[in-house]
Amino acid sequence: MKRDTVVKNLIWRLGERFGAKMVQFIVQMVLAKLIAPKHWGTISLILIFIEILQVFIESGLGNALIQKKDADDLDFSTVFYFNCVVCGAAYLLMFFSAPLIARFYSKPELIPVIRVMSLVLIVSGMKNVQQAYVSRNMLFKRFFFATLTGTVTAAVVGIAMAVMGMGLWAIAAQNLVNITIDTLILWLTVKWRPKKCFSFQRLKVLYSFGWKLFASSLMEVIYLKLRGLIIGKKYSEDDLAFYTYGEYFPQFITSILNSSIDSVLLPSMSSVQDSRENVKNMTRRAIKLGTYILMPFMVGIMVCAAPVVRIVLTKEWLPVVPYLRILCISYAFMPIHTANLNAIKAIGRSDIYLKLEIIKKFVDFASILATMFISVKAIVYGVLAASIISQVINAWPNKKLLGYSYPEQVADMIPQMIASAIMGGIIYLINLIDMHYILMLAIQVPLGVIIYIICSKLMHIDSFEYLLDIVKSLLIRKKGKKI
Repeated sequence: MKRDTVVKNLIWRLGERFGAKMVQFIVQMVLAKLIAPKHWGTISLILIFIEILQVFIESGLGNALIQKKDADDLDFSTVFYFNCVVCGAAYLLMFFSAPLIARFYSKPELIPVIRVMSLVLIVSGMKNVQQAYVSRNMLFKRFFFATLTGTVTAAVVGIAMAVMGMGLWAIAAQNLVNITIDTLILWLTVKWRPKKCFSFQRLKVLYSFGWKLFASSLMEVIYLKLRGLIIGKKYSEDDLAFYTYGEYFPQFITSILNSSIDSVLLPSMSSVQDSRENVKNMTRRAIKLGTYILMPFMVGIMVCAAPVVRIVLTKEWLPVVPYLRILCISYAFMPIHTANLNAIKAIGRSDIYLKLEIIKKFVDFASILATMFISVKAIVYGVLAASIISQVINAWPNKKLLGYSYPEQVADMIPQMIASAIMGGIIYLINLIDMHYILMLAIQVPLGVIIYIICSKLMHIDSFEYLLDIVKSLLIRKKGKKI
């Protein structure tokens, strides 16, 4: 696949992710000032169960459609109808389980909220195959308009309901409206429609690849949500809200980059899966470029955590700061996870992917058991420890598959790490000066950007030169079109 095609789709995907996440970020900031932390904790409790069931709806079949070389309308239609059945069953399960979930948390008022919020399961089933079609055919421009329209509409609805004092229902409505509008726009802009055909044989073939990804995703989601479940049950709703927001900030930045690279990288790698050298080169580029962009963001947020929380949220949310700093370290290395796992999926080794997830979950559950009875902060340190070990586990198979070992991958990240550390150390000194936190952040952000660019130039960081080359080529092409 040509570099221009990959870059063009990556730009559209980054634009869509950045635009959507920025709107969501602003909305979260506004809603956090209007709605008490306990309501955010309550919504987080409901989302734990919904997100686990969403994995069943996806079933790994979306990735199977992207990875399969000769996927046709019969494959897409089969997955679509299968998803419809699964999402209907998932909604019914949540509908009838609502009283049990409410009783588990001793909150009977959750029953109607659970039943309304669970409607996202049905909408997800209508959206997943369209997403796979867009990704497979590299039509990421469609995502841009669908996601932004859904996000903006949901923002208006959520804020309006919060101003009216509807609290919990404002957050629930925002989630439901967002995915509904997003799905509707995709159906209006993407030409693919399910045909009147279904094949159990095709489903079996797709599932032979997809079930391993499904099992991996299920373990991942259960693991991620298990901590929230434990915090919500053993500690308090406020503790869960602080933990959730401590994760939200680094996750906000990471998801923009990670989901963009992830969605473009898998189809790109799949198209050259027969050439291991090409897959290795794309994996290496993804790690270097991903860490070059993400690392300074995570270091910057970690250093500026207190003024960021006070400006974006309120003084009431300052307990978020220690969790935020710890989790920023964990998320800073996310590109190494994404790139390695995408390489394994692209070459069709979902069996290895599943084995890795099983091994990592033993590590994850051990960290949970070791920390859950100590404190919420200890649980967060457990996340960091498990993340570091998981880096090695995810990278290990590619030493044999691609000839790209973990020490080599770390070596590719070192220049970005050094530049980020220098930048972080200098802007940290601003914290020692007695000034208003808004002025402090106004100085730290531009200073950090300038220092990082200077370090990139002086150290001749490869990714910096690569990005400059892309920008120059795009500007030249734009001038050429005008002429």
